[in-house]
Amino acid sequence: MNTRTTKDWQAADASHHLHPFTDFKSLAGKGSRIITRADNIYLWDSEGHKLLDAMSGLWCVNVGYGRRELIDAATKQLETLPFYNSFFQTTTPPAIELAELLAQVTPPQFKHVFFSGSGSEGNDTIVRMVRRYWDLKGQPERSVIISRHNAYHGSTMAGASLGGMSGMHEQGGLPIPGIVHIEQPFWYESDRRLSRDEFGLKAARALEQKILEIGADKVAAFIGEPVQGAGGVIVPPATYWPEIQRICDRHGILLVSDEVICGFGRTGQWFGCETFGYRPDLMTFAKGVTSGYIPLGGVMVGERVAKVLIEEGGEFAHGYTYSGHPVACAVGIANIKLIQREGLVERVRTEIGPYLAETFAALAEHPLVGEVQTCGMMGALQLVKDKASGEMFDGKLEVGMVCRAHCFGNGLIMRAVGDRMIVAPPLVMTKAQIDEMAVLIRKCLDLTQQELKQRGWW
Repeated sequence: MNTRTTKDWQAADASHHLHPFTDFKSLAGKGSRIITRADNIYLWDSEGHKLLDAMSGLWCVNVGYGRRELIDAATKQLETLPFYNSFFQTTTPPAIELAELLAQVTPPQFKHVFFSGSGSEGNDTIVRMVRRYWDLKGQPERSVIISRHNAYHGSTMAGASLGGMSGMHEQGGLPIPGIVHIEQPFWYESDRRLSRDEFGLKAARALEQKILEIGADKVAAFIGEPVQGAGGVIVPPATYWPEIQRICDRHGILLVSDEVICGFGRTGQWFGCETFGYRPDLMTFAKGVTSGYIPLGGVMVGERVAKVLIEEGGEFAHGYTYSGHPVACAVGIANIKLIQREGLVERVRTEIGPYLAETFAALAEHPLVGEVQTCGMMGALQLVKDKASGEMFDGKLEVGMVCRAHCFGNGLIMRAVGDRMIVAPPLVMTKAQIDEMAVLIRKCLDLTQQELKQRGWW
């Protein structure tokens, strides 16, 4: 197999492999990029090109590639007990030990965990668990879950419904019943006559308006990402989450924090809810729990919910074959201990996160950049047609994709969300590597500007 050429790999891929979120016909016409190896924060493709991975794979390789501690943990567990399930009143030592460790690193209200195989499955679990909770409380009519436009909570039927991506909702008759959406806290997209803090309050109060519209006795929960990741690294104003907390408390609804992207140090705290100062009843996690080395996800269940499920519940008719998979849990344990040992959360908060913020602030000077946002090891550059007025490009031009093509062509993996260029690098990134990334970003912005001028778009 190692003797195959890039064209061989591409032909086999086009013949047999349907990729996620892909126009299959278009990809078959040009051929996929074949990634063959990785080390630290770098990837190499089948043509030998080196790429700086500024997206941590898919927001997940927090400790970088090639970490022997995680590889050895997986190998040892595969040799000892490669699989057993958590059904039938049975479990395995790694699942128990990881549950203990998660209870230590999460906020104090969390003492219990329900394992899944991914963040999408975790958010499906949220829907089931929230509705089960209210059933047991004798209020089954409280079934509506409120989310946000442009949110991302996975691509399963329930996960995609919780999310607020219109393109996903157009396929498959989504959202499913009982899920509604309010505006997102994206100040730059608003009319900007309000200050950021004023807008944060306005955006949060849309939740209360929706609760009153539906009827508080019908609303079960509100779910949100601390920072909207796939939506474009949208960092909410400082006023937003405290007001969300106040509204949830006032109306007695459950508050759910989707920490699939923000968890395990990315925001400079173990979890994003700690960065923004709110107290969720439930938290979804995945990605960073194993740094993406093995699939694993789950839901941290706060005592408010856990007490009812345990003491009043009976059977909770929900679960997955791979809930608490022993190999995934063994890697999760090794990953969290590595994060603790190397002080990566503190490093993001006090050293490398502030340096990323400083570096991105300098990129704000570029003529194409209208806004810069960072939070820990996440950053976004909003590309605009007119820097002075903040006028955005016509979305049909797909300027972000023009920039992304220059990024890939110059050894940088940087994601485009519309015309918003985003990064979420590994937490182990050095200052020298951030400088290296910034040089590449600036070069790609310059090349994008040149191409837009040539096309008459700028």
